[in-house]
Amino acid sequence: MPRPNLHKWEFKARFRKSSFGWRSEPAILRVKQAIAEIKKVARKDPVLAAEGAVLFLERVSSALQQVDSSSGAIGTAVHNSIEELVQIIANAPVSEHTREGWLDRLFDAHQSDKIPYIESLADYWGQLCGSEPLASAWANRLIGTTRMALSPDKNLRGHFSGTSVCLSALHRAGRYEELIRLLHADSIWPYKRWAVKALAAQGKKAEAIRYAEACRSPWASDYEIAAVCEEILLSSGLHDEAYERYGLLANRRGTYLATFRAVRKKYPIKSANQVLDDLVETTPGEEGKWFAAAKDAGLFDRAIALAARTPCDPRTLTRAARDSAEANPAFAVDAGLLALYWLTAGYGYEITSLDVWDAYRSTLAAAEHQHSVAETKARIRDIVAADSDGDRFVTKVLGGELG
Repeated sequence: MPRPNLHKWEFKARFRKSSFGWRSEPAILRVKQAIAEIKKVARKDPVLAAEGAVLFLERVSSALQQVDSSSGAIGTAVHNSIEELVQIIANAPVSEHTREGWLDRLFDAHQSDKIPYIESLADYWGQLCGSEPLASAWANRLIGTTRMALSPDKNLRGHFSGTSVCLSALHRAGRYEELIRLLHADSIWPYKRWAVKALAAQGKKAEAIRYAEACRSPWASDYEIAAVCEEILLSSGLHDEAYERYGLLANRRGTYLATFRAVRKKYPIKSANQVLDDLVETTPGEEGKWFAAAKDAGLFDRAIALAARTPCDPRTLTRAARDSAEANPAFAVDAGLLALYWLTAGYGYEITSLDVWDAYRSTLAAAEHQHSVAETKARIRDIVAADSDGDRFVTKVLGGELG
């Protein structure tokens, strides 16, 4: 096994203090490249890969401190990488002495994280410890300050960046009652959820869910509470109850399609129709935004019906028309006509004449496969004739073509 300190990591030279400018795209690319490099090494040498993961986490925050993080893209990239790196570090077969050294380095990096980028590392601390004794030792190291930080006495309590580290370590060490007592005073949800986990670990799952529900407030994430409660119910085999109470909210993702896929993956016992119906009900007035989800499930008639009810992104409809022209021309024609309909109604972000032509040509291409070009062109004329957009942009683009 090669000695970690002799290995030359390519990412190391790229992640120096303030080594990135303000643009996030190059930084995101370098983060992904670094993770890929570490994962590649992990396939042959898990210990060396873990050392690389620690090194990356030590350097990433200071390297990115000048990057514009307002969009959240760079923060998301780093956050997503942390879970992968934690697995590599936690699973590395090393001595306790080596692991203690890694933890000391990671704790220093976490305490110096000013933006912050690696704040969520604390939530995995118990896992990083790898054993109950080491986790208990870390809990003992931090519990005094944590107890003061969470004290009901306003003269004592305050922020301590090691609080989550301590709570995670207590949980890994199996010190559940101590953890629950520590959080008895009024506290915030990111800390309270550790009491929920402790109750669930003790087998008090109904009490854990009641505790979590009691934490709801304008300052607590409904999504996170739902996710914790869903996990508890699923661990008890209560899939139907988990779905009904928490499944739709707990699996929210960045897009409607991704949300649909996440729910379907989590609950294969539920039909695509049922999941789609239930999700559509959660967003009244936004039915059209579930078009891609319905199409993805092969529910083509339902997809068209949804896109006809409320606005749907014209480009999404145009892509559907183009991609389905041969395999499903009837659906493709309807999707293309709806793209033109919503364009004439003024919907779509930064629409150009190219978007209008793309929708028009994709619709007619599908109509050729359906042998309905004349009929489809007549329907397009009717749509354009009813152009209600302020400057009649679609009419200006297609007016000459349609006569």
